[in-house]
Amino acid sequence: MGGDDNLDNLNSGGNGEKPAVLFLCVHNAGRSQMALGFFGHRSKGRAVAWSGGSEPASEINPVAVEAMAELGIDITREFPKLWTMEHLEAADVVVTMGCGDSCPVIPGKRYEDWELQDPAGKPIEEVRPIRDEIGRRVDALLQRLEVLGG
Repeated sequence: MGGDDNLDNLNSGGNGEKPAVLFLCVHNAGRSQMALGFFGHRSKGRAVAWSGGSEPASEINPVAVEAMAELGIDITREFPKLWTMEHLEAADVVVTMGCGDSCPVIPGKRYEDWELQDPAGKPIEEVRPIRDEIGRRVDALLQRLEVLGG
C-alpha cells in the first residue's frame, strides 16, 4: 500500500501498470507522510506511492500521526527517509510540498506543487485543517490518475 523505504513496489509503478506518485517535502515528517497515508488508504492498491525528503527528520511528527489516526489511517510504521533517484525516475507524478529548490527536478516529469502549511510544532487543532486539505488534494490526484471515480 505504498510507503516502503525499499524499492519492492518499484516494479509495479512507473511502467503503465499502476500509476506511481512520489510525495516530497523537506523533512518527510508531516505533509508528505500524511499524503502517503491518504494515498495508500484511498487507492486500495490500485496505485503506488512513496515519500521522501531532502533533509529527513529523525521521526514522523507525532501530531501528524495523531491527526491521521483520528480518521482511522495508521502511519506509525512509516519513518522519514531521503528521496531516491530510483523513486523519482519511477514516479508518474512528483508532488512537492514546500521544499522549493531542494526538491529534485527531472525535465519532462509531471510535477505538482502543493502549497501547504508545515504542521511542525503546531497543535492538533491547527494540524487538522492541513490534514483535511491534504486529503482533498490526494482525492483529486487519484481522480486525475483515474484511480478513483469523479
